[in-house]
Amino acid sequence: MTATPLDQRDREALFADLGAQCFDLAVIGAGVTGAGIARDAAQRGLSVALVEAADFASGTSSRSSKMIHGGLRYLAQGDLGLVREAASERKIVRAIAPHLAIQTPFVIGARSATAVAKLRAGLWTFEKLGGVDRDHVHEMWSAKELAEREPAMRTEGLVGALVYPEYLTNDARLTLANVMDARAHGAVVVSRAAVESFEIESGRAIAAAVVDTLPGGTSHAARLRAKVFVNAAGPWVDAVRALESGAADPRLALSRGIHIVVAHKRAPVQRTLIIPAGGGRSIFVVPKGEVTYIGTTDAFFAEAQFWPPIAREDVLYLLEAANARLSGRPLLTSDITAAWSGLRPLVAQAGKGASEVSRRDEVWTGPGRVIAIAGGKLTAYRRMAERVVDQVEKALGRRPSPCRTADSPLPGGERTPTQIRPTLSRLGDAAAARLIGLYGAAAPSVLGGARAEAAHAVLAEGALTLEDYWVRRSGRAWFSTDGGLKALEPAAKAMAPLLGWSEAHTAAEIEVCLTRRAHDMAEVIGDGDH
Repeated sequence: MTATPLDQRDREALFADLGAQCFDLAVIGAGVTGAGIARDAAQRGLSVALVEAADFASGTSSRSSKMIHGGLRYLAQGDLGLVREAASERKIVRAIAPHLAIQTPFVIGARSATAVAKLRAGLWTFEKLGGVDRDHVHEMWSAKELAEREPAMRTEGLVGALVYPEYLTNDARLTLANVMDARAHGAVVVSRAAVESFEIESGRAIAAAVVDTLPGGTSHAARLRAKVFVNAAGPWVDAVRALESGAADPRLALSRGIHIVVAHKRAPVQRTLIIPAGGGRSIFVVPKGEVTYIGTTDAFFAEAQFWPPIAREDVLYLLEAANARLSGRPLLTSDITAAWSGLRPLVAQAGKGASEVSRRDEVWTGPGRVIAIAGGKLTAYRRMAERVVDQVEKALGRRPSPCRTADSPLPGGERTPTQIRPTLSRLGDAAAARLIGLYGAAAPSVLGGARAEAAHAVLAEGALTLEDYWVRRSGRAWFSTDGGLKALEPAAKAMAPLLGWSEAHTAAEIEVCLTRRAHDMAEVIGDGDH
């Protein structure tokens, strides 16, 4: 299917489209789950509306550890079904979006022969459950081989390491690709469109009041009618449930995860390391271009926020764990170039800590017949969406239709990175890899640095603010050693004429990003180096 630009600038027309018909399905929330549901439903021929209160992927779906992986640790919790699903879904994401599932070795150190045997048994089970190809099975490195192949990792006390392939992704871009494909298949998609209330008739939600939340924009509103509503609002699922019924009991247990970023030269790992941390947890140390990121933490957090605070104690926890296993000069808070914090919308389980709560998704139907989904893993988003759309079809009284999302490429996934790379050879390996990771097959058409990327973000990817480009479309805020600061002015100048910004508005957009970064870094640094 020909790519359809995702242009969110004509707000009046977009809100008119929301109110122009009664949709088969209206999806609330354009994180990866909601976007996946909208894509699946639109591909099956349903009329679909997808509304998002902020920017696409602006909540949980841009704040993960950015991995498409099998969740090996869930074997220890006995959740074989979750592991089987995640392991098999890796293959599908790799097939439909090869630019967003970059294979990388994961390295786990082992302290004893007993630990090796336990890890190998777990990996063998993992590989069997996921149908892992023979050439992708794990291997064992001796302590000497580990020291030679991964010199940034301390080997003291280790007898060797288990190495197995997993995949890194760009979570925000994966979400965006699903949104774009839903739009290409006919869905009406509107960002910065918040549901304020439901209209209930005969015990069923028949419409929702949707309002424009674009800062500084002209206020627009729509009465969004649909035969079925799905609440996929992530950490805000309970808030949307409360609109359906003020008596709804909270179902979520939000967990906050923090990641920190340092220059790659300060943590020059070549592969993703899984290293032990306090509280019986493990963390990841992940190389990504010119930086290395480290995470994550896992602690309950009370309130749904788009920018949950970066807790100082969590930063120090990550530094302590990393320094215990990385060679070279210890990392300090002054080495941190960026950080992010996000919330996991877990389904509450009484008596369990944040890291113990199951990552399984749950689906339930509210008193107004609104279908809600929460929990789950990024890796399994497509199967979660498939189950929800199956339920939507039943609610519509439709004959069940097959899900097609496993067989059709996402935008950018029409060609593999290997096929695209020769067209970008003059840029150098690092720059080419970055563009392919962002745009896939479209990379050759987005050349020219921040200005070209920002213009493309507005015209084809629904960006409406500088932050949309800086954080979620380009990843510069977190994955450039300067925090993407050098890109702000040229990007803002490219976006200004496309979005009708005055000089004052353009300056204000830059200031929002500078303030956001200053706030986050102040939380990281705290009262000085540690």
